[in-house]
Amino acid sequence: MANEWFETVAIAKERARKRLPRSVYGAIIGGAEAGVSLKDNLSAFDEIGIRPVTAGQPAERSLDTTIMGQHSSMPVMISPTGVQAVHPDGEEAVARATAARGVPMGLSSFGSKPIESVIEGNPQLFFQIYWAGDRESMSARMERAKAAGAVGLILTLDWSFSHGRDWGSPEIPQQIDLQTAIKNAPDVLTRPRWLYDWLKRRELPDLGVPNFGQLGDPVPGFFEAYGTWMGTPPPTWENVASLAEEWDGHFMVKGIGRGDQARAAVDSGATAISVSNHGGNNIDSSPAPIRVLPEVVDAVGGKVEIMLDGGIRRGSDVVKARAMGANAVMIGRAYLWGLAANGQAGVENVLDILRGGIDATMLGLGKGSIDELSYDDVIIPADFSPPRIS
Repeated sequence: MANEWFETVAIAKERARKRLPRSVYGAIIGGAEAGVSLKDNLSAFDEIGIRPVTAGQPAERSLDTTIMGQHSSMPVMISPTGVQAVHPDGEEAVARATAARGVPMGLSSFGSKPIESVIEGNPQLFFQIYWAGDRESMSARMERAKAAGAVGLILTLDWSFSHGRDWGSPEIPQQIDLQTAIKNAPDVLTRPRWLYDWLKRRELPDLGVPNFGQLGDPVPGFFEAYGTWMGTPPPTWENVASLAEEWDGHFMVKGIGRGDQARAAVDSGATAISVSNHGGNNIDSSPAPIRVLPEVVDAVGGKVEIMLDGGIRRGSDVVKARAMGANAVMIGRAYLWGLAANGQAGVENVLDILRGGIDATMLGLGKGSIDELSYDDVIIPADFSPPRIS
């Protein structure tokens, strides 16, 4: 490909589709069951209008903000995602890209690279954990993250193990061995550029999750960690409060979709919450996060920082979320497509796309600062949000 730059996230997605084996690409794009929530995460943004001005716009715009104590060049951060076999450099490339563009990143406990190497690329790193295993093992993960220099913790609670997908779920092998390689050869060989990226490093995708265990111990396999997670009883809000107290720092609860749950998270010690339905991978037919954002803002706005996670594909989406009360947004699939399409440069490309779109939308709205955005800048349909839960 003569020019690997792409001008929209949609083009990055198409580049990723052409580059990745079908099973790997399928793991990224899928949503739960019929994909109702997955589709709504995107289409909900299309229902929101903006109110541009005609003249008098400021010549320069400031996009800078603070996310959980960290300066960010724009109200965007990387959402933690699991094993990143889309590119050999994985989270290390994402760390370098986000540092180059001045935004923080989240690192998953199911990530493919150890926190110690990832944080070298970007010290503005938030470590993500699930409520998985016994309390001692969770404490050990937090201690390791704190020792590595993580600036905050993200507790993800928005996944209810809804496995069925109407379009079928991709087969994920237990490990990459000779037998697995032979079985998947017809699929992989149709994507020679992806395979070459791995072979030139003399390695194959590793399905281990080094951040789930302890430094120096054998790396747990993905399904070993996944089984531990699935076998762990769900936490109570008292459990959440215990983690927040132990961490004693910036603490995000990810997966909020109701006002009463937002208040419970704040009462449990959360300093930030993420309005999210796990990218449409939680219970299908749950509303898009942007639809419930107003309810959450009314419930806890001003008490904690509020992130919007789900459906962000354009800078205008970021502006809409910010105008409706979110402090910042988190992106997942968008940066994974960039990573798949062109490694570190692809992630930087995606961040540049979002920054350019934010700036252009602010220019059209006549705003000189991201802090000036408000409900007056957007048009919300009367039936946009579901009835509120008190």
